[in-house]
Amino acid sequence: MTHLTRRSVVAGAAGLAALGASRVQAQSAPVALNIIDVAGNLQLTQVAIERFAKDNPKIISRLNFSRAPSPELPAKLKAQQAANRVDIDLVLTGPGAMSDGIQQGLWVDVWKSHAASLPKAEEVYHEQALMMQRNFGQNEGVAVAYSPSGPLFEYMPDRLKVVPKTAEEFLAYVKQNKNRFTYARPVNSGPGWTWLQGLPYILGDSDPSDPMKGWDKTWAYLKELGSGIDYYPGGTTPTMKELGEGTRDVIVSTCGWDINPRALGIVPKEAEVFVLANTHWIPDTQFMCIPKGVPADKIKALLALMSYMLKPEAQAGTYDKGYFYPGPAVKGVTLAMAPQESRDVLKEYGRPKYDELIATLPTRPPLTPERLVAAFRRWDQEIGVGHAPK
Repeated sequence: MTHLTRRSVVAGAAGLAALGASRVQAQSAPVALNIIDVAGNLQLTQVAIERFAKDNPKIISRLNFSRAPSPELPAKLKAQQAANRVDIDLVLTGPGAMSDGIQQGLWVDVWKSHAASLPKAEEVYHEQALMMQRNFGQNEGVAVAYSPSGPLFEYMPDRLKVVPKTAEEFLAYVKQNKNRFTYARPVNSGPGWTWLQGLPYILGDSDPSDPMKGWDKTWAYLKELGSGIDYYPGGTTPTMKELGEGTRDVIVSTCGWDINPRALGIVPKEAEVFVLANTHWIPDTQFMCIPKGVPADKIKALLALMSYMLKPEAQAGTYDKGYFYPGPAVKGVTLAMAPQESRDVLKEYGRPKYDELIATLPTRPPLTPERLVAAFRRWDQEIGVGHAPK
């Protein structure tokens, strides 16, 4: 998911930060950490990360934050590792760079090599986040935020008078109303990612877990859908802006991408959402990853930070302004624990229907990293080709 704006909520406490730090041996000197965000993660976590650093000056001397597009990171890291000059200590990532990194062997297998320095996953994560951690994060990524995500469709009710109920009705709408709908390139978009993986369930494809051999209906549908789409933006933010400006009537969305842009005024408050028949949730998770090549003293500091980020007080900040709704990946974190700003935003811009949809729609795990990479590649080669971003 693409970053929109930093939130300003309080997360964490000094005592709990110290507890997280105690999981690893003492360092000889505090270290500076270079943290790169390729998924909008800092919107959910930066305040808590800064709080931990402030409360633990003997562990962290300085934080340096940067941001980059997800598709660009793996190649950059691989080049640094080949030159034995890794200058990125922690990657905050969603599914794109996470999958590529696992495929290319870029990440430290923290859950295997440093298990004693992290909490037990089955004790801290709630059921759905644990599913994502085991099936997707595997040994390399530490899940830090969770959302049932999508796919949802967001629309302006004054421009879309008859809401499609099925995939067939939606395809007919797009073909009859050319260029009034689009979605972002899946490899760099949470909504695009959930739409790509959710469509095989909606269509009843032969094997939703196999994009190369089991998605015949899906690839055919996406190609036909493309006849009514002029271009696919490179990220989610442009789709939201086009919906707000009136260029589009309908876009692909998720829970967080529905709530947060309306709270920020990018999309009008009166925008609505719908799901198609046979929709299954394809959850989204944000991870913390340590690249191979990071010095041992920095790994100790990072493990302490990671442990702290899984504490309820730090997790409460992930409610944010609905950006990754609901947000928390660990058990027992309620909205009542969130900052007042988060509670106010969700009271005004949240949707009661989400609680019903979360309870009633089935949830399916995303593709395995290697199959997700293959699906992204095939989408780029067969669907995105000829529809370059403006």
